Amino acid sequence: MSSQRKVYTRDFKQEAIRLAETSSKSTAEIEADLGLPPGLLTKWKRQLAEEGQEAFRGQGRLTPTEAEMRQLRQENEVLGPERDILKKRWPSSRGASGEIPIHC
Repeated sequence: MSSQRKVYTRDFKQEAIRLAETSSKSTAEIEADLGLPPGLLTKWKRQLAEEGQEAFRGQGRLTPTEAEMRQLRQENEVLGPERDILKKRWPSSRGASGEIPIHC
């Protein structure tokens, strides 16, 4: 038997939180009425309090900070090998012994 996770929309989550805040019912009763697993509504409340407008972004949507970090990591992947090439020691035009000729 395969169990799939249920995905709730942002609007549903916000409406469930609003209901919990305005209702005289307990959080557990509201979760049961909405068919939510125990503790999920509390998790959503905490997430909304911590993240504000950034809460419930949806799958694959990044916060501005996460997006910037992703971009910087991608740039590092490109710039790292370029830096290594520049740091690589290239053969010089000096003589085989590495001495510099001095003209008198």
